[in-house]
Amino acid sequence: MNERKTDPIPEEFGSYEEAARFWDSHDTTDYPGCFQTVKVVSELKGRHYEIQIEPDVMEKLQRRARRRRVKLSHLANSLLRQQLVTSDS
Repeated sequence: MNERKTDPIPEEFGSYEEAARFWDSHDTTDYPGCFQTVKVVSELKGRHYEIQIEPDVMEKLQRRARRRRVKLSHLANSLLRQQLVTSDS
């Protein structure tokens, strides 16, 4: 039987890149006693949508949000909601 020698997992990695290099060249299945199954429970707190906004529109939104001292996303939602309400009338 030909057993290959596995390198020990470093106790600590100096950076994410160092960890990535290590795991790019090693297989987790070679370290069966080093990992444990964990139960993760999460809940979706909100949804994010991606839409294209033209640069000049974004600049105006950012300026207005700064002037009003509100989050950009809150301002954009408010303006969209107002437009949708008035266009549905």
